[in-house]
Amino acid sequence: MELNWIDRVGDWNPQLLREIKGRLNFRNIAIAGGMSLLGQMLLLFIFWNQLPGESSSVTTYNRFCTGNGQQCLIDVAGNFEINWQLWSLDLFLSLGLVSIFALLVGGTYMLIGDLANEERRGTLNFLRLSPQSTVSILTGKLLGVPIVLYAVVLLAVPLNLWAGLTAQIPLGLILSFYVVQIASCAFFYSASLLFGLVSAVLSGFQAFLGSSLVLIYLGISCSKLMPYYSGVVTHTAVDWLTLFSPSFIRPYVVFPVSSTLEAAKNYFPYANLEMLRWFNLPVGASAIGAVSLLLVNYTVCTYWVWQALKRRFPNPTSTLLSKGQSYALVACFEVVFLGFAQPIVLSDGYTDGWFKNFIWLLAFNQGLFLTLMAALSPHRQALQDWARYRKVKNTKTKGIFGFLNLPSSWKDLIWGEKSPSVVAIGLNLAIASTMLLPWILIWPTQDNKMSAILAWLLSVNSLLIYASIAQLMLFMKTPKRAVWAIATVAGLMFLPPIICGMLSISTDTMPALWLLSALPWGAVEHAGATTIIMTVLGQWLGFALLNIQTTRQLRLAGESESKAILAGRRSLPAS
Repeated sequence: MELNWIDRVGDWNPQLLREIKGRLNFRNIAIAGGMSLLGQMLLLFIFWNQLPGESSSVTTYNRFCTGNGQQCLIDVAGNFEINWQLWSLDLFLSLGLVSIFALLVGGTYMLIGDLANEERRGTLNFLRLSPQSTVSILTGKLLGVPIVLYAVVLLAVPLNLWAGLTAQIPLGLILSFYVVQIASCAFFYSASLLFGLVSAVLSGFQAFLGSSLVLIYLGISCSKLMPYYSGVVTHTAVDWLTLFSPSFIRPYVVFPVSSTLEAAKNYFPYANLEMLRWFNLPVGASAIGAVSLLLVNYTVCTYWVWQALKRRFPNPTSTLLSKGQSYALVACFEVVFLGFAQPIVLSDGYTDGWFKNFIWLLAFNQGLFLTLMAALSPHRQALQDWARYRKVKNTKTKGIFGFLNLPSSWKDLIWGEKSPSVVAIGLNLAIASTMLLPWILIWPTQDNKMSAILAWLLSVNSLLIYASIAQLMLFMKTPKRAVWAIATVAGLMFLPPIICGMLSISTDTMPALWLLSALPWGAVEHAGATTIIMTVLGQWLGFALLNIQTTRQLRLAGESESKAILAGRRSLPAS
């Protein structure tokens, strides 16, 4: 007997079948269909009301009329001549924008909320113990949880496709727009699953927070395409953030129509997307290049999110990434950042904006390494296990370095799953430095070159100190270790600039205070050589003291755990 489609879905992905059976009932289907059709009718009614009314002897003006200056002309039948191409273009863009917000904001909320409900009911641990793979379970979640939302959007596709074709948009561009939307859903939904797994401490607030962040991002990215905005492309690493919004592709949909439709030229007049470059490749000059860039960006970022998901879902106490994965991730994103940090060459041959690009690169790197600290730093129990393992191993093979028996200890610190993360953070900073410093050295101008190198050195030292503090605090016995670590690092980063700002202490009056903050680049130009040297030496001293304390605590933990195990073994009766 041939299996029906439900059974086939269950054979392919049991978790998807579970989600479908729980959500795709007659009531939900009826509600989804009603909402979609009602929304489409409401949108059509709004657009229909924008058309001019009945013809009269009074001159009428309307943006959908075909006369000069939007004057409405009357045909032989006595009806207004309507620019249906423009009307259809507006309808297509409006439907596309609504679908972007509905899919990304609504889907994010549903996925994070579903994970929170599973965690609260205790069924998430049941899923972890099931024979299904992590990819199978989470794919089932990704496809099944927003399935009602998918139905709402799919029912609007015929109207959207008809509007696009009526507006004389090439079918290939319409399909490209749909593909970009699908890729954006894959990334945002995967990131939502990861956010739901790592933010369990927020309880019921996490779904609202996650969807709000997506809503804010989409709102900002869409507003950058508005006529009052000066332009989207900045020729800095900030351009990378633009690639996460599917609305980025909307101007490319309009560009072919603007050749025959004069009004379409005013839709995105200052988008300047054709100026987008990556390592000076004109990726924004054509729709093919822009779509390819978006799809590659979504693919790369979704890949790294899934690497974290495959580690975190089966084991909630594991780090998000292995140390080996972190080295590849840093190299990957440094290439991405540097590709966009190529200043524009002016007509007179002078290249402007190198130091501005460096500041943005520094900011992006700080965000990247703060994320790595959270992704790589093990908590107390994992550190205790590692310390006990190192103690027992060193007892068997004692080296001249005692607890840190070389080279095995360094191999553990570089690659080990449960070892402290400071060495791995340092190696990642070295990887970033090998890419960033040559980029600084090839600047065509000597202005600010030494300031940039010193600012990078100070930032590297600060990040190493932050990593050491975070790892030390995660070894505490308090139940809110992660919260304390985040609060402490955030305080060290942001309190000095805030205090200096409140006290009106500028970078030129007291540069030493700013050198110790997360914003050292403004003070480097005004600080003397002695001040910079003393600041660097102070950072190294603080870094050394922090890691001496961490090593001491790990040694004590390893000794106490090993003694407890050996004492327990001695107390066992002889067989």
